[in-house]
Amino acid sequence: MVFLGFLLVAAAITVGAGVVMDNTGPADLVVFGQAVPGLESEWQVFLSGAGVALVFLSGMAFAFKGAARRIRTRRDLRDLREEHEESLTTLEMEKRRLERELARVRQSAPRRDAAPREPAVQGARVAGRRSDARSQAAATSPFFDRAE
Repeated sequence: MVFLGFLLVAAAITVGAGVVMDNTGPADLVVFGQAVPGLESEWQVFLSGAGVALVFLSGMAFAFKGAARRIRTRRDLRDLREEHEESLTTLEMEKRRLERELARVRQSAPRRDAAPREPAVQGARVAGRRSDARSQAAATSPFFDRAE
């Protein structure tokens, strides 16, 4: 494929050089009804046409690259949106599962209000830790549920 491209480029250069070398007679280039100064021979007119073709091809290349980039960006955004929706669905399912598990644990756990409480010693420290009612409640609760 690359070899075919190079072969076509070489053929185009050969034909262009042949046209420029053989056409040396006088010519006028008229654009929008006005004669272009400085272009007086046929090879100059041909080269100006080649320049216009080069500008046209460059513009088309930029347009196709821009369109390809836009398509790629839209596809990436669509994929990200779908991935986001999937993760939200997964997170919602996980939340529901955890809520059911929490409700089940709360139903099966003995009620704290029914059991008599032992008075807590305020400010006492055991091995560098406070042993007040809050820290005991946090240590016994499976989900560190605080009624504050």
